[in-house]
Amino acid sequence: MITEIGHLALILALVVAILQSSLPLYGAAQNRAALMQFARHAAIGQLGLVLLAFLATTYAFVVSDFSVMLVANNSHSAKPMLYKITGVWANHEGSLLLWILILAVFGAMVAGFGRNLPPTLRARVLAVQAMIAVGFIAFTLFSSNPFTRLWPPPIDGKGLNPLLQDPGLAFHPPFLYFGYVGFSITFSFAIAALIEGRVDPAWARWVRPWTLWAWCGLTFGIALGSWWAYYELGWGGFWFWDPVENASFMPWLAGTALLHSAIVVEKRDALKSWTILLAIVAFSLSLIGTFLVRSGVLTSVHAFATDPARGVFILVLLVIAIGGSFALYAVRAPTLKGGGLFQPISREGALVLNNLGLTVALATVFLGTMYPLFLDAMGSGKVSVGPPFFNSSFVPIMVPVLVAMAIGPQLAWKRGDLAGALGRLWAAFGAAAGIAMGGMLLTGGGDILAVLGLAVVGFVLMGVAIEWAERVRLFQAPLAESWRRARAIPRAAYGMSIAHSGIALVMLAIIATTVWRTEVIQVMRAGEQVNVAGYEFAFEGVRDLNGPNYQAQRGTFQVARNGRFVATLEAEKRFFPVENQATTEAAIHTTWFADLYAVVGDPDGSGGWTVRLYHNPMVPWIWIGAVVMVMGGLVSLTDRRHRVGAPATRRRRAIDHGMPQAAGD
Repeated sequence: MITEIGHLALILALVVAILQSSLPLYGAAQNRAALMQFARHAAIGQLGLVLLAFLATTYAFVVSDFSVMLVANNSHSAKPMLYKITGVWANHEGSLLLWILILAVFGAMVAGFGRNLPPTLRARVLAVQAMIAVGFIAFTLFSSNPFTRLWPPPIDGKGLNPLLQDPGLAFHPPFLYFGYVGFSITFSFAIAALIEGRVDPAWARWVRPWTLWAWCGLTFGIALGSWWAYYELGWGGFWFWDPVENASFMPWLAGTALLHSAIVVEKRDALKSWTILLAIVAFSLSLIGTFLVRSGVLTSVHAFATDPARGVFILVLLVIAIGGSFALYAVRAPTLKGGGLFQPISREGALVLNNLGLTVALATVFLGTMYPLFLDAMGSGKVSVGPPFFNSSFVPIMVPVLVAMAIGPQLAWKRGDLAGALGRLWAAFGAAAGIAMGGMLLTGGGDILAVLGLAVVGFVLMGVAIEWAERVRLFQAPLAESWRRARAIPRAAYGMSIAHSGIALVMLAIIATTVWRTEVIQVMRAGEQVNVAGYEFAFEGVRDLNGPNYQAQRGTFQVARNGRFVATLEAEKRFFPVENQATTEAAIHTTWFADLYAVVGDPDGSGGWTVRLYHNPMVPWIWIGAVVMVMGGLVSLTDRRHRVGAPATRRRRAIDHGMPQAAGD
């Protein structure tokens, strides 16, 4: 009965979404307040109905209702409760329901917290958001119904892919979807602005917090997925340029560019058309990622579905959403006149350079990801585009972007002094030179590109510190004045500095672990030992054991350095009888500056086991840096200016256009 209630709730949500996508648009065009106000109530009502459908599905998983086909195909009575719950979204149908739920959450957030928005803009934003919901709810009901009954029900379910029975991947999809779907709001703002034919600094101020929310969610979701791949797959790496990994990385690049572009719109009333385009591109790439994962064009541990019929349905949604939005952009974008002018050497110019670099990097990843798929679809054979292509093309493009991160904040708005900015960064140049010379001495002149990369990272980190010191006049004024200045710095500025520092930390860790990683692959027998980067790994053999719903073979290593005990590493091969699948569980000991990493493979038939042993320097800082980036975004979100709408200097213009003043202005 509860399943049927959930099914009915989702059907009603579709009806509400259809009404929400049409009536408010008519009301905004005719300036009818009641119809525009209907959008708020419909968005909140849609959230309630979708939440009811999601909870009904969750209940079916928790009680192991195998009369529901989705539960029978993706759960088992012996599965731990955590994975019964997270198993709701560890499949195609349930993950779509989660997507729709987050979509409804963002719509309801605009309805509830967007009271300072102009009524016409809010009505149009919520109507566009509802159009997206109509497409995905219809897709779910007609092609991927999670409430389909199975009769007679089986005695037990088929279980869940063992790779998904892990805390890292259990919580990876919700955060990733929060980012994916979060860009739907910026997309809705962009389409609403095109319909109205007006983009101004107030619009940019309203869009930025939603972009930040999506960016934070996507950043954390990507980091969780990378962490899971690192410790669960047993390959010793953190990123493999898998097409599905790229599918989440591309919206992140577009969203990062959008964040910086919106600043120029807000500060200088410029780059309007470009910012609208980025908002459309960011969500379009999210939709393309959905197509890649669910259409069957990819075979990946990340892929949800392999049904071509569903792929066709998604392709139709892509054509309507992406094609329609770009058509509207082509018609209305020329009417968006530019505002303030600025010189190439200025804070705005640095942000434009940032956008160009990120866009070219995005185009590179898009080409490397889609080109093989396009050739395969055209019957022109299979082409493999792997890490060598991406590393050799993507990395050089990002170097100017990193350098601009340090120089840009030193430049003034509208017209900057490059010589003065570089002069203030003398300590950063000194740090970069010192790192380069020290790196050359330590490596004996080898790995020049890696050393230069570390020098760039040092330049960025020191540049962030110098920018803060300049703001507070550190060592240039009494400490009391510096403290007063530090307290007066906007939180958004602190958030920028923290996020930039996080990016530098991630780059530092990636360079170190990629270039100086030590890997040993060999057959070992009990009692043997091997040296890995100065650590002695003594293999004690393999023993059998039983887990809650799996059988395991555990290999034990005693690790020492210079005769002193360091750690005991226990790596496992697990077999899940219900799913008839095996997984690899790496053993990892971290010193925060490096990881010792061990994996047990297959036996050789004569008492030996294939083992893979790694020393990964600095790798923990990849995820520490990602968390720092997210913290920077969250700190920026606490800035009051992100909650009050239009800047005070724009208040008169807002009133002239019939917009209400922002609360607190």
